[in-house]
Amino acid sequence: MIRDIQEEQGCVSVSAVSGLARHMNMSAADIEGVLSFYHFFSKSPLGKYAVYLNTNIISHFQGRAAVAKAFEREAGCAFGGTSADGVFSLFETSCVGMNDQEPAAIINGVVFTRLTEGRVKDIVDGLRSGRDVHDLVKEYGDGANQTELVRAMVVNNIRKRGPVLFSPHEPGSAVRKAAALKPEEIIDQIKKSNLLGRGGAGFPTGLKWEFCRKETRCPRYIICNADEGEPGTFKDRVILTELPRLLFEGMAVAGYAAGAREGILYLRQEYAYLRGHLENVLTEMRKGKLLGKDIAGLKGFDFDVVIKLGAGAYICGEESALIESAEGKRGEPRDRPPFPVQTGFLNQPTVVNNVETLCAAARILVNGADWFRSFGTPRSAGTKLLSVSGDCAKPGVYEVEFGLTVQDLLDMSGAEDTSAVQVGGPSGSCIGPGAFGRKICFSDLPTGGSIMIFGAGRDIFEIIRNFMDFFIEESCGWCVPCRAGNVLLKGKLEKVARGRGTSRDLEDLEAWGKIIKCMSRCGLGQTSPNPVLTTLQNFPEIYREKIRGNPDFVPDFDLTAAMDAGRRAAGRRIEPGETHHD
Repeated sequence: MIRDIQEEQGCVSVSAVSGLARHMNMSAADIEGVLSFYHFFSKSPLGKYAVYLNTNIISHFQGRAAVAKAFEREAGCAFGGTSADGVFSLFETSCVGMNDQEPAAIINGVVFTRLTEGRVKDIVDGLRSGRDVHDLVKEYGDGANQTELVRAMVVNNIRKRGPVLFSPHEPGSAVRKAAALKPEEIIDQIKKSNLLGRGGAGFPTGLKWEFCRKETRCPRYIICNADEGEPGTFKDRVILTELPRLLFEGMAVAGYAAGAREGILYLRQEYAYLRGHLENVLTEMRKGKLLGKDIAGLKGFDFDVVIKLGAGAYICGEESALIESAEGKRGEPRDRPPFPVQTGFLNQPTVVNNVETLCAAARILVNGADWFRSFGTPRSAGTKLLSVSGDCAKPGVYEVEFGLTVQDLLDMSGAEDTSAVQVGGPSGSCIGPGAFGRKICFSDLPTGGSIMIFGAGRDIFEIIRNFMDFFIEESCGWCVPCRAGNVLLKGKLEKVARGRGTSRDLEDLEAWGKIIKCMSRCGLGQTSPNPVLTTLQNFPEIYREKIRGNPDFVPDFDLTAAMDAGRRAAGRRIEPGETHHD
């Protein structure tokens, strides 16, 4: 309802909140709570065109600053504001899932990639002249991006097609195979395959389905987590574009196995441009008896999918926060236990699986557990989709077998003179050349899919600062260690980066980071210090260089720098060796 009001009126006003509260028999504070939680909702009027420009570090390294200045110059307002004529509102936003084609922005739901200053001028001039925002997309991407229901300039950038997800799949084969088996036999196959969750946590998929099936309460639900908000991750975007039938078959198989008849695809707002395409696929599958009632001719095999959109909140990638959001509430994590398989959507047993996990499950059912285990490692079976971006010649999606080394991936993607690799996004690990022989798998370097490559000359402190800004912005604010601790941690990092740190400050960074990790309520706070902690561990020399020669105590406040403006105004200089008392 909030979304509908904003689309119709351009914002959700105080009077709209009051009216909605009366209609829903809720307090205005409850409505305000939801409205204020999500990035894409607004209580004040937006311009006719709302521009959301990506702030992630890859975008920054590929020219974002110049693009941002061009938007401000051409639109006539600063970021965070609306132009005087009410035509443009400019906003910063975190990763929009386009790291392989930065700088990128979303304007009224339309994605623009590989932006330049000249392209920004063309876009703004076109919108001012009254052209439809869709008509400013001059070239469409590949695959389904070219279809009438998508019409996006987004490029898939599928660099390596592996033997599981991107191998040929006969539409309907997974649900037909499911219809020939008992639910328990399906669960047994998934358990034997050793399919671990591809979202990063790595929980055994078969066990999750089994736990849900053993719950006595009904209805049960299957939720597909398509809220890939981890900066640097975009592989689910490609699956949703090119393999939606495989995904929906995987959801139907999971539903049959777990005893659920209803499925929810939770789609991040940044991928709303794909919704028409996905709804069309669902309609076609219903017509083909691959969804709906009596699927594949089996009486009682009933399962269907609805799509629910997020509204811009990284925390909703956490499964319990996602469930809260899917129920129409603030996306705040729940206390666990109980777990979603016990008490999930609408307090009913619920399976939450990642996009890639459900696709892999569909393929396992068709080809068998032994086939799947023939790829990867004993602990990490199968393949993994990796989103590779940054300083490399071939950014994009790679389907590789688990056990691939980081160096193998660097060679594959055309990366040269690499100084650091961020594995698993900001919440993962930053490693240096000495660790490039490590393997991408659950027992060594686990990742939900994000791989960011940084070449020689990149400022590690700039990368850490960008990641910490992201976590500070995206914290739901529920618990003090995350809400306040990350701000304190970044402040201490800034002191060190300015050359005013001491060895005690480095000790504080490590100690504070560990406190935040162990005292935070959910996965965001439990991983948010990783940019600091993993670089302290893997790049100690950059920290030591910053504190070299400093005494045991250096104040955070720089009196000389603070007085610079006043001295310049007075026309007075301080000569080398002179003190302020002189």
